[in-house]
Amino acid sequence: MNDESLNDDELDAIYKRMIDEFIDQANALAETQSAENVGLALLYAASRFNAYVVSRHADTLEDFERDLSRARKFFTGQYTEMLDENLEDYRQLYSKYAHLTRKQ
Repeated sequence: MNDESLNDDELDAIYKRMIDEFIDQANALAETQSAENVGLALLYAASRFNAYVVSRHADTLEDFERDLSRARKFFTGQYTEMLDENLEDYRQLYSKYAHLTRKQ
């Protein structure tokens, strides 16, 4: 199935399912590794995969180099927005879930 053939609701459902799969894997890793290291590994994996995504859009090295600045701005902007949204969610729900997020 091609992403272009899906409507926004279908794409959103797929997106959320992928996020949940990554979070489930991160939670499993955090059972034996520090949450900080799992988070850094996720960040590195995302940056590595997104470098690959940028390269897929370039037919030549010159195209790739031309796209670097725009790609950096896009991905750092997206990350900042997503981090701000999630930090705000945790802030609002902190007292409800604090017992689950603190180190034991």
